[in-house]
Amino acid sequence: MMNTSSDITDGHVGTLPSARGFVPALEGLRAVAAYGVLTTHVAFQTGSSTGSAIHRIWGRMDLAVAVFFALSGFLLWRTHALHARRGAPGTARPALTYLRSRVVRIMPAYLALVAAAFLLLPQNARADVQVWLANLTLTQVFVPDSLVEGLTHAWSLSVEMAFYLVLPLLWWALAGLRGPRARWRIPAIAAVGVVSLGWALVPWHDLGMPDGLNDHILPPAFASWFAAGMILAELAAAPPGRVAALARHRHARWGWWAVTAAAFGATTVPQWFTEGFVHPSGPEFAARTALGAVVAFCLLAPVALAPRGQRFRILDSAPLGTLGRWSYGVFLWHVLVLHFAFQIAFVPMFSGRMLTIWLVTVAVSTVVAAVSYALVEEPSRRAFSPGASRRRRGEPDGQPAASPAHTSPDTVAT
Repeated sequence: MMNTSSDITDGHVGTLPSARGFVPALEGLRAVAAYGVLTTHVAFQTGSSTGSAIHRIWGRMDLAVAVFFALSGFLLWRTHALHARRGAPGTARPALTYLRSRVVRIMPAYLALVAAAFLLLPQNARADVQVWLANLTLTQVFVPDSLVEGLTHAWSLSVEMAFYLVLPLLWWALAGLRGPRARWRIPAIAAVGVVSLGWALVPWHDLGMPDGLNDHILPPAFASWFAAGMILAELAAAPPGRVAALARHRHARWGWWAVTAAAFGATTVPQWFTEGFVHPSGPEFAARTALGAVVAFCLLAPVALAPRGQRFRILDSAPLGTLGRWSYGVFLWHVLVLHFAFQIAFVPMFSGRMLTIWLVTVAVSTVVAAVSYALVEEPSRRAFSPGASRRRRGEPDGQPAASPAHTSPDTVAT
């Protein structure tokens, strides 16, 4: 007979604090990743993403997207990993409730951005209905020539939405790997991540893919980044083993982060990887994506696998926590803000002055993100999230912290 959720065969299952509940240091990492994405876009627009070693570093901070994808994989998968480790039947969460929470979290602020980008930027004045609809529905990566000014960065959000939609299918696909068989979940997830690296090696355009589509920004290309977070979720839910032990000591984080720095540094070597925002060869893209998965895994591992009571003084700090809550807004609005930052600073595009434009973009994006959080994101969550109708009737609202999607309010990516 199948076990119920109370039949935990191993008392060490889910004992790491990140297996459930809010993890403050992850909010700090989310803030770091958001401003990393902002930095790489500023570097590109100021002509500071290629050439010198420091410019190549700025230009490759787009790997912060891997961190966002892995964060989403971790936070949205861990409740299912814990459910399976306990040998519980079915899935940990109703699919419709989960999907509703994702739409409520992402779409209100995103739709405000789409309206602003189309109405404020003259470059978008001639966009047809198809382009409007593709951007409004976050399907632009699937529609040829649908990336528009002020919204080019939203390709990654389109990829995230595809991951959110597929996630319930992944729950069901691994439903048989529970209880004692849950040890096979990590190999299964890792295998999918490794196989996905071969996406870039297939000549999709020769096989009939429309020229207006970029095969390097389609969802299957980034399965390894989500898999990195999902594997961390499985490790957090499992009885602590060797990998968790490697993260247990408070100084071990520096070893993990040294590997992060080495993998990131490898992507900036011009003899190995093309500089700037270009369409690389298939093998180069696959190698860079693999290194992005290493960066995301090793950056998050010390936090995701930390033992109870271990603190991260900077990442746990109140300022970074606040910026982490606003990070979705920083990601959403910074490209549109960057468009106007050159006018505010009286600096031509691609003429250098990166620090000036960076400071303007950071300052304005942070303010706009705070406003977006206060006036759009939080009111939408309160009004439309599951339990909102009960709150309006004055009934108890249940236990939102039972779901990882609620334990950290900004489980979205870049």
